[in-house]
Amino acid sequence: MNDDPMLIFAGSGSPRLTARICEYLHLPQGKNETLHFSDGNTFVRVLENVRGRRVYLVQSTIFPTNDMFMELLFWIDAFKRAGADSVTVIIPYFSYGKGDKKDEPRVSIRGRVCADAIEVAGADRVVTMDLHAPQIQGFFHRPVDNLYALPVLCNRIKAMNLPNPIIVSPDVGFAKQARRYASHLGTPIAIAYKERLAHDEKAVVMEVIGDVRNKTAVVVDDFTTSGGTLVSVANLLLEQGAREVYAAVTHSVLTGRAVEQIENSPIKRLFITDTVENHPVPFTAKIEVVSVAPLFGEAIKRIHNRESISEMFKGV
Repeated sequence: MNDDPMLIFAGSGSPRLTARICEYLHLPQGKNETLHFSDGNTFVRVLENVRGRRVYLVQSTIFPTNDMFMELLFWIDAFKRAGADSVTVIIPYFSYGKGDKKDEPRVSIRGRVCADAIEVAGADRVVTMDLHAPQIQGFFHRPVDNLYALPVLCNRIKAMNLPNPIIVSPDVGFAKQARRYASHLGTPIAIAYKERLAHDEKAVVMEVIGDVRNKTAVVVDDFTTSGGTLVSVANLLLEQGAREVYAAVTHSVLTGRAVEQIENSPIKRLFITDTVENHPVPFTAKIEVVSVAPLFGEAIKRIHNRESISEMFKGV
């Protein structure tokens, strides 16, 4: 590492997370700039020599999604054209992670299109966190490392010393990951059943499987957009006898009136990570950000030193 110091750059989608990663690694941040022209075009420029170097770019593709994704592609191309030996893209939140399949006629498999574009632009490796559809790793011909926010969120939940806790999955699809939370925390698990009937980001929570009476429920999920599912599950848990409800979510894609909805809900506190920033609406005191910079920093260090990343998540 001393003979080949890593170069870490921030895209405009993740400036604060990049700064925290560099702080964790005790490294200066790479110099670059992004310009946005009045006609909507994006211009990126590397401001230091990267020839023959191994470069790491941090860029979440959200707020605004398509602009941030195009900027990501431009950065990959810029580094490659500047002679970088390799470009590893750190995508804390992969916004098209839900587009993993053709589940109705005449639709695009958006995750596959994005994966192809990232590879064609010249990325050598991808690092992301809590992919909504882990099979998206198979869309790439390059290595993909899917990190887990579970350790940092569980540490924060443990620090709360909640009485009689129970982990709750908001749907059947997240039940397997929720079991990992429950196993890590040594708690029982309950599962909510919901149906999503359209593409309007609204789901109807039908019932909760499991006994939550007199328990402190912690709803865990990989992301939330409108906050509607979290609020619906929280209301149902209280109806079924839960004492209090907390929530822990990796990606806080909080749009529209989501923050207001969570603020007015019975959820005592929502723990989120900093995989998403540049939110359009400021947070209230009910929402607490837990940084995953140490996880990404450690992953970058291990990749650079050709060490195992899976060792970071033993027991998870």
